[in-house]
This record gives sequence, C-alpha cells and structure tokens, in this order.
Amino acid sequence: MLAPILYHYIPKPISYLQGLALQQKIHELQLATRRSNPGKHRDVLLMLQHTPVYTTGRRLIAESEEMMKEKARLESLGADFVSTKRGGEMTYHGPGQLVIYPLLDLGRMQMGIRDYICSLEKVVKRRLREGYNLDYWRGRGTGDVPTGVFLEETKKIASIGVQVRHRLTSHGMAFNVTTEVHDWFGQIIACGLVDVKSVSLEDVVGSGVSVSNEAEMIKRLLSEEYGREIASVSSISELENGLDIR
Repeated sequence: MLAPILYHYIPKPISYLQGLALQQKIHELQLATRRSNPGKHRDVLLMLQHTPVYTTGRRLIAESEEMMKEKARLESLGADFVSTKRGGEMTYHGPGQLVIYPLLDLGRMQMGIRDYICSLEKVVKRRLREGYNLDYWRGRGTGDVPTGVFLEETKKIASIGVQVRHRLTSHGMAFNVTTEVHDWFGQIIACGLVDVKSVSLEDVVGSGVSVSNEAEMIKRLLSEEYGREIASVSSISELENGLDIR
C-alpha cells in the first residue's frame, strides 16, 4: 500500500512564481529521495489561489514580437505574465479560482499521462454532480471535447495543464469558483478556444460558494479517485520536512 499523500492548502493568494518555485523544490526532493531511497519518496497535493497572472504553455513562443506586445498589454492591467513548460496555451489564474497541484509519481501509481488527465477531469465532474446536481458537457458524440470541464459547449469551468518529468507530475488543474475571475478571463482567448467563455460555480449555484470549501471537497474526491489516504500538514516547512527523508 502506498503512503498517504501529503496535503497542504495555502489560504492567501500567492504569486505564480512562488508556486512554481515550490513545485520545483518538491520535485527535486521527490527525485533525490527516489534515487537514494527507492519507494520512500512522498506524493504531494497542493491547493491554493494565485494573485492575478496570465500564463502560456509550451505551444506558444513567448519571445515572439506578437507575444511580447500581449505580455505588455496584460501586465498593464495589473497581472503578472509567465511562460511555463506545462501543456496547453494561454490561460489565467487568480483569486476566486481553486488551483490544484498534484505532485505524484505516476510510475508507482501505474497510471499513464492521458489517464491521469482524465482522472482530474473526473474529480471535478463528480464534484459538480454530487455537490450541486450539475451536469457537464459531453460533446457532440465525435470525441472532440477539449481538455478540461465544460458545463456547455461554450462554457468552461475548469482547465487542465500538466507537466510530467521522470514520471513525476507538476502543474495541474484550475477550477473557477467565484465570479471574480471573469473580467480577467475576458482579456484573452483562454486555451485557444475562440468561442468559449469562462464560467464559475457561483454563476450557476449563486453566492455562498468558497474556494476553501471546494478545496476540502476536491481533496476528498481525489483521495477516493486514487484510493489513497491524504494527510494534511499545517505549513510548507512541515511539508518539506516530510519530503526530505534522504
């Protein structure tokens, strides 16, 4: 049986670069421990909110003249702009959105990348159905549903962009909880989907939803999806201490 996944929720929004640095540090600790003490490295689940940021994935050339102009425009709105190595195109992260970063070893979970992405989608779909009796868009029967979770063909509520190195995952999923995200999303064509608009949980169920509550529910569903216990830790330092067992 695999050890419990270490979990930490960060209640106050942090910058995207802070989150990126934290993921990188965790990845390095996982990889070093796996090499020196095989099987003893720990899987991690982080959940948080970011301060406003636009990010690009591997598909976009960040140094192109057109992209540099777009970067300047978006930064003038008060957001950060970061080029990443995750999959996908440009998207937005910010307050009102639950960002989920699973840092897992897919090899020992015997899971392929496509199945892993589908598992993330499945968890959000379960939350919508079981928590709010909301259905999701299944496409037109031609297998053409883009990655992510849609309430309707043109209404997207969750996005996914992952990176896998040495079978260890990083980046993850973003779930729109409150309407605070909409003005920011309105500035871009998110994920390259021209006719698709962001929709939040608050749009369809009304006020009373919160990022912290959704984090708790998603944590439980991820535990069930992977058949793993999830052990909460109270701080980043405690998390790092739990990882550094070389």
